[in-house]
Parts: sequence; C-alpha cells; structure tokens
Amino acid sequence: MNEEKRPSGAQEKKGTDRRPPRRQREDRGDRKPERRDNPSRRQPSEAEADGVIEGRNAVMEALRAGAALDKVYIARGETDSTLSYISAKARERGAVVVDADRRKLDAMSRTHSHQGVIALTAVREYADVDDILRAAEEKGEPPLIVVCDELSDPHNLGAVIRTAECAGAHGVIIPKRRSAGLTAVVAKTSAGAVSYVPVARVPNLTATLNDLKKRGVWIFGAEADGETPLYRADFKGPAAIVIGSEGFGMNRLVRECCDFTVSIPMKGQVNSLNASASAAILLYEAVRQRLG
Repeated sequence: MNEEKRPSGAQEKKGTDRRPPRRQREDRGDRKPERRDNPSRRQPSEAEADGVIEGRNAVMEALRAGAALDKVYIARGETDSTLSYISAKARERGAVVVDADRRKLDAMSRTHSHQGVIALTAVREYADVDDILRAAEEKGEPPLIVVCDELSDPHNLGAVIRTAECAGAHGVIIPKRRSAGLTAVVAKTSAGAVSYVPVARVPNLTATLNDLKKRGVWIFGAEADGETPLYRADFKGPAAIVIGSEGFGMNRLVRECCDFTVSIPMKGQVNSLNASASAAILLYEAVRQRLG
C-alpha cells in the first residue's frame, strides 16, 4: 500500500509545529530611545572651544553677549543686511573685519555652514602701549619690548609671547592688520603666557615705533644683513626688539624706524632662522647683558 506523499512546501498542522515559541516583545512604552552622538553636532561646540564661531546667528549672539572678538571674516561681495550689521558692530567693538573670499571661508569652516561669516574670539583683552611701559616702571627696569611686524602664523606669535614671558619682557606689540591675534591657537602655543604678558595691538606700527623713540626707547630690528652684529648690540637700556614677518622680514617703513639693525651670526648652510627662534636669541642676549 502506497503512502500518500505530502506536497513539498506544505505547512505542518498547527498542533505539530515544533518551532520554539516567539519571545513576547517587551513593552517599551516607558523606555526612551537611545541617543547616538552625531559627530556633526559636536563640531560647533568644539570649534567654539577653539575660538571659532560660525554662522550669522552665532556671531550675532557673541556680539550681544559682549564676547571679545579678534577678527571677523565676511564673504566678499555680500550685501545682506545681517552681515552689514555684524560688520558694523564688530568694528565698533574693536575687532578687525576682513573681506574674505568664499573659498577661504570654506577652508576655515568646520561646520560647513558658515553662512558667509566666521569670527575668531580673543582669549583676553588687548593692552595699551602705556600699560607695557607702566609695567616696566613698576618693576624699576628699563623697558624690554618685543615688536612683531606682521607675524601671520599664530604658532610663531604664540612662541614669541612664550619666550617674551620667560625672558621677563614687559610686553609685546603687534599691528592690527596682517597679523595673527590673541586667538585660542596663539594661547595654546604660548603655553599660557598670554595670561601674563601684556599684548598691545596698534593701528599703525610705524607711528608706535616713532612714539617709543620719543619716550627714550631704542629700536633694534632683527635682520639677516643687519649692520650691528648681535654680540655688539647694547640691550642694557630701554629697548624694543622688532621681529619681521615670516619669509619677508621687516617692511621698509618699519626698518627705517630702527635705530639699529642686528644680525645673528649664521654658521650653517641655511641662512635664516624661524621668527620665534630669532626673537628668543635676541631676547636672551638682552637678558644676559642685563644680568651683567
């Protein structure tokens, strides 16, 4: 007697189903869904921690809160009323406003939604030149000042400020334009020295140097082919040491303000030093002479 074959794919009767019973789904009514961190959401806060503020609303809020802004970059050619307001308010607060190409803003942006404006905050307020001279007077010392002529690299400026603090300089002077400012990068590179060294930002470096000369400060400019060898320069009196920009040195008008141009002896094949290294060598020669 032939057995009846069950057609393939036919399901077993419900009573003979041997599969394990399904687990009953838990009631998740009271459970909150897990939040997964989105890296793109963390970027604005990380950027702000580094002193970078992006976007119209964020920059507007920073201005309303009285945040110290170092520079504000605005997309060139923008006629938006909000950006015009930001520009006017930033200038009113003493910040440098820069008309920047959109490609530059795109390269600076971390959020990729800068909306045509990026601001860099200052880690502290700028001092006046009078504050620097007063600091020297209070210590009963002849002024020792470092003047940075358009140092655009924040790492170089931070290193100069760090060396100035270690050498006991009374302050640093930078120009308002074409120079790095007291940003978070500068503060980090200075290892905290920005908290102790007064930094003055001036609109006209040449006029400031001429004013220092009238107050009895001698101006020494570091230059590769300077007329005075380093170890013949006299830094014992009131002195301002000028460090030129990376790759270009001092500009012509600043050089003409110098009482002396000082050269560092070079014995190797490379004929120039990093700006911060030059500053360190001249500063510590001044320290050596003053310890006498």
